[in-house]
Amino acid sequence: MAELTPNAQKVYDALKKLGATSPGVLKTADDVMRTAHLPKGMVNNALMELVAKGFAKRVAREKAAGYHLVK
Repeated sequence: MAELTPNAQKVYDALKKLGATSPGVLKTADDVMRTAHLPKGMVNNALMELVAKGFAKRVAREKAAGYHLVK
């Protein structure tokens, strides 16, 4: 996936490792932050990039938004 920045690639891999591959399995930015070993600001920026490019989907929830991979 050459079209992703290195941080977005790390976050994508972290979501995959966490098993967030369907709407039934959502992970928060905090979950991704711990798995990817990146600061939360970088994780949030990378998640927004993944959502914008169609690799992930954001689901607004009561406390924290959840994310899962689309492709």
